[in-house]
Amino acid sequence: MVDIPVIDLGCFVSGDAYLCQNVAQEIYQACHEIGFMYLNNSGISPTLIEEIFIEMKQFFKLPFEVKNKVAWSDAVSNRGYVGVERERLDPDKPGDLKEAFNVGKEDNFTGDNSSIILNRWPAGQDKFRETVLEFYQACSKVADTILQAFAIALQLPESFFTLNHTEQNHTLRLLHYPPLNQIPLPGQVRAGEHTDYGTITLLFQDDVGGLEVCTAEGEWIAAPSIPGTIVVNTGDLMQRWTNHIFCSTKHRVMVPGDGKKERSRYSIAFFCHPNNDTQISCLESCQNADFSQLYPPISAGDYLLSRLQATY
Repeated sequence: MVDIPVIDLGCFVSGDAYLCQNVAQEIYQACHEIGFMYLNNSGISPTLIEEIFIEMKQFFKLPFEVKNKVAWSDAVSNRGYVGVERERLDPDKPGDLKEAFNVGKEDNFTGDNSSIILNRWPAGQDKFRETVLEFYQACSKVADTILQAFAIALQLPESFFTLNHTEQNHTLRLLHYPPLNQIPLPGQVRAGEHTDYGTITLLFQDDVGGLEVCTAEGEWIAAPSIPGTIVVNTGDLMQRWTNHIFCSTKHRVMVPGDGKKERSRYSIAFFCHPNNDTQISCLESCQNADFSQLYPPISAGDYLLSRLQATY
């Protein structure tokens, strides 16, 4: 049985350089062997985490007609409300049994700065908007810390990854998996088997459960909520950047047993993505002995757009 490790990020918050080297090595092993880890002492306020879960629950209780006024409309913006079964993470299975709300950096620009991409906010929900944006910035700060640890682990300049994420092209996704009062379609789950598209993902989840991670041996293992921690996993672009030294691991959200399927499940995913024009090609330190590269170069923006278009 492969365990998902629990790693203390506190030294990066306190600035203890010696301990940071050891923690960076732990992170390297986790990203190389399974692509998932739990991090504690991340620096995000527990009060803020509690507040955003309260606000998102209130949002998802709104009538569908209200939520649908801010519906997701296109892959370029990737913002707004996504209704139940609209997304299909596993293209071979029925639509996912979840609804979501996507937010990007407020007043963000497209790659050529020719037009503004706006978030889509429900009317009259000022507290919701303020809390979501505050949480977005808190996650951005933690993501930079983790990316710094990645650079140390890969013997790169500490700012290598953060300098390639300065535009904050991240997506904060609030997720609600409604109670299941009827039998799902054959093969239908709460979130289909998939990998994440960017560099890293931060995940905050409640205690309902259902998240499963696929090991290198093809075994699905549970990744339950551990109080005081966040789940972090590496995505496709980090896998390409590191020539598969850090792996992008398949995961899914199944329908839980023991009566929990009648409960709502809530989680929050923060998808970290590089600047759109960043060219993702094999790092020199990650080349194989014969200098081979497993993936051709691609811009981060082009890769994200292609994956989003295939998902909806």
